[in-house]
Amino acid sequence: MVVAGETIATIGVGLLVFVGVTHGDDDETARALAAKVWNLRIFGDATGRMDRAVGDVGGSLCVVSQFTLYADTTRGRRPSWAAAAPGVIAEPLVEAFAASLRQLGGLVETGIFAADMAVELVNDGPVTVLLEA
Repeated sequence: MVVAGETIATIGVGLLVFVGVTHGDDDETARALAAKVWNLRIFGDATGRMDRAVGDVGGSLCVVSQFTLYADTTRGRRPSWAAAAPGVIAEPLVEAFAASLRQLGGLVETGIFAADMAVELVNDGPVTVLLEA
């Protein structure tokens, strides 16, 4: 992940986790979602069956705040971001999510909240999953 020409985060095998925060989310939501992500069995075992979690494979996590996940595109051509929590609420909850992953044993890199980040991904699989707590 690059901000202003400087690499701020890099992981190998693991998960790139885009986190959207909406109204009504709280610290418990952040903890519950972190546990769900940490325990999600989406990595292949010796037979190729998705049966291992990120910690089981020695993977890392890159957490990126992404308010655009709450885009409402049902009307018109311009998305509404009304469902996304404002930064003063979202930033500490994204930090709480990352801290919860660390408490569970995760090696966690993070983006910079509200920064213009260039995020590169090699999607090995590909597997993309939408989770809600």
